[in-house]
Amino acid sequence: MTEQTRRSLLRTGALTAGALAAGALAAPQAFAAAPLVRRDRPVLTHGIQSGDVTADSAIVWTRADRPSRMVVEISRDPSFRNARTYRGPLLTPDTGGTGKLRVSGLPAGTELHYRVTAEDGRATSEPLTGRFRTVPLGRSDTRILWSGDVVGQGWGINPDIGGMTPYAAMAARRPDLFLHSGDTVYSDGPLTESVTLPDGRVWHNIVTPEKSKVAETLDEYRGQFAYNLLDENVKAFAAAVPSYVQWDDHEVTNNWYPGEILDLPQYTEKRVDVLKQRAFQAFHEWQPIDAKRAVDGRVYRSFRYGRHVEIFVLDMRTYKDANTADQTRPGHILGDRQARWLVDGLNRSTATWKIVQADLPIGLVVPDGSGIEGVANALPGAPAGREAELAWVLHRIRNVVNVVWLTADVHYTAAHHYSPDRAAFADFSPFWEFVSGPLHAGAFGPNTLDPTFGPEAVFVHAPPAANTSPLEGFQHFGELNVDGASGALTVDLRDGKGSSLWSKTLRPERPGRHQ
Repeated sequence: MTEQTRRSLLRTGALTAGALAAGALAAPQAFAAAPLVRRDRPVLTHGIQSGDVTADSAIVWTRADRPSRMVVEISRDPSFRNARTYRGPLLTPDTGGTGKLRVSGLPAGTELHYRVTAEDGRATSEPLTGRFRTVPLGRSDTRILWSGDVVGQGWGINPDIGGMTPYAAMAARRPDLFLHSGDTVYSDGPLTESVTLPDGRVWHNIVTPEKSKVAETLDEYRGQFAYNLLDENVKAFAAAVPSYVQWDDHEVTNNWYPGEILDLPQYTEKRVDVLKQRAFQAFHEWQPIDAKRAVDGRVYRSFRYGRHVEIFVLDMRTYKDANTADQTRPGHILGDRQARWLVDGLNRSTATWKIVQADLPIGLVVPDGSGIEGVANALPGAPAGREAELAWVLHRIRNVVNVVWLTADVHYTAAHHYSPDRAAFADFSPFWEFVSGPLHAGAFGPNTLDPTFGPEAVFVHAPPAANTSPLEGFQHFGELNVDGASGALTVDLRDGKGSSLWSKTLRPERPGRHQ
C-alpha cells in the first residue's frame, strides 16, 4: 500500500458508533469460538459472500470494523498458488464498513477459491476464504437451491439448537447457486430474549439493539442484515455458495407499497417511501448484488446459467399499486417497464429452462387486512386488479416453453400447476410454480388458491397452526437439478433438514407442446 493511500485511509477516521456496534456483536458461546485476533489490525466482522456470478466474473462482499482497503485473491487452488489479486474499494462509514468488488476475467464453469483481507495502511486483517463456481457455457449438470423468509415472527438465532440449521442442510447439498426469494431480513420483526411455546418449551433468541425494535434509521436497517450474519451456519453457506438475491416486503416493513403512510404506533417515521430508501441502501450494502446488472439500477435483472438455464429475478414491490386499490380495475405488480422486460426476455431466451424468480406467488391469495397484498385478488372470473398485468405477461409468453416460476413468501412449501383448462382466463400455456419457505421463520398456511389462472395444488406441506416455530419441522427449501445431457429438470421440495418431501422430473418441451 502506498503512503498516499495509507494517509487517505487514516483521514477517513473511525466508523460510526452504530456501525461499530454492528461489528462488535459477539457470537454466542454455543457456537465455535472465534480465533484470537490482534486488535491492532482490521477485522472482517461478518464473513464473506459471493453473488451475481457470471461465466467470467462474480461479486465478492465483506465488511471491516474500521476504515480499510478490501483485497481479494482468486485461485483454482485452495492453497492459493498462482492467485490473482484484485484491489477493491475502501471500506468506510459511508457504507457501514461494507464493500464489494466484481472480480472479472475468470474461467467459465470452474470452481474457484477466494480469499479476502482488509488493509488499513499499517496492518492486514486475518484472511477469510470461500469458494464459488462460475457459470458454465455449455451443457452442464447444475444444482440450484431457493428459499426465503429469514428470522421472522420472533424466531431468531437460537444457540440451544445450533442457530439457523437449514443453512447447514443446504450447504450439505453442495449447490452451484442459491436463489434468495426475498424477506432476507425482518426489519419489522423485533426479537425478545425468550418465547414460550404452547407446550411450555422455551425458545431463546440472541438479541441485538437493532433487533429489539422495528428498523427506522439507516443504522437500524443495517443491523437487520448484520444480525443474520452472526449465525455461523449462514456465514459458512454465504462463503461457499454464490447467490442471486431479491427483496420482498420485510426488508422495509410488512406488506409495504409505494406511497403508503403507516398507521402503526411502533413507528415514529410513518412514510414508507422514506423507510424504503433507507432499507434499499442497507439491502444493497449488505447483499452481494450488482446494481449495475439491474435494468433500473435496483433489483430486477437476469442471468444466463449455461446452455439450459436462464434466471429472471423480479421486483414485485417497487412498482406495485396500493394494497387498498380497487381490485375490479386493472392494477400493477411489476409496472409497465418490468413487465415488458420480462416478456421480451422470455421470448428471446434460448435457454432450455426459463426460471422466473418471483418474490410473490401468482395464484395464492395473500390478504392485507381488507386489502390484497399479492397478485391474486380472491375474486372468481376474468383477471382484474394486479391479475390483469400477469394475464398480459402470460398471454405474451404463451408460445414460450419450459417456463418455471419459483417463490417463497407464504411460509410453507407447495407445487402448483396452472392450466387454461381449469382457468377463467385461458389465453396462456400451462406452467409450474414451486413455493418453498420459510428458511428460518414462523410457518403458516396453506393459503387459498384463486381460480383465475386455473391452479391446482399438486403438493402442499404446511403446519397445523399459524406461526409454528422452527422446532416443529416446517422449514423448507427447494432444489432444482438440471441434467446436462438431456436437459431434464428435477424439482425437489425439501424440509429444513434436507429430506425430500416431494419430487418431480420435468422433461424439456418443444414449442407448441405443453405438459
